[in-house]
Amino acid sequence: MSRFLNVLRSWLVIVSIIAMGNTLQSFRDHTFLYEKLYTGKPDLVNGLQARTFGIWTLLSSVIRCFCAIDIHNKTLYHITLWTFFLALGHFLTEVFVFETAAPTVGVLAPLMVASEYKAAALLPLTEV
Repeated sequence: MSRFLNVLRSWLVIVSIIAMGNTLQSFRDHTFLYEKLYTGKPDLVNGLQARTFGIWTLLSSVIRCFCAIDIHNKTLYHITLWTFFLALGHFLTEVFVFETAAPTVGVLAPLMVASEYKAAALLPLTEV
């Protein structure tokens, strides 16, 4: 396996672990979302929305972790790539369309993670 795929696998595991932490935080206290992410309209954040966000984040985390384990599975690899496309689309629309989020560190971090993976993941498609 190429060095690039080993680095990608490690990176996916790290991102997956961080996402699991965000999931736990979303279930523990919904103020996490309006203090860190949805600062534009914090009154729209409630417990149900936080738990929904937590489940979405957990699902993405599990998919990314499985991809790290079986990086040569093309279907799983492409599904993982789509989790990053969806995250990028979600955060961009929340910032620029719905204005529920502001470009703070809490929003810019997932945007950078999603963008970095997409750029890196498109390179080795012939190797996967």
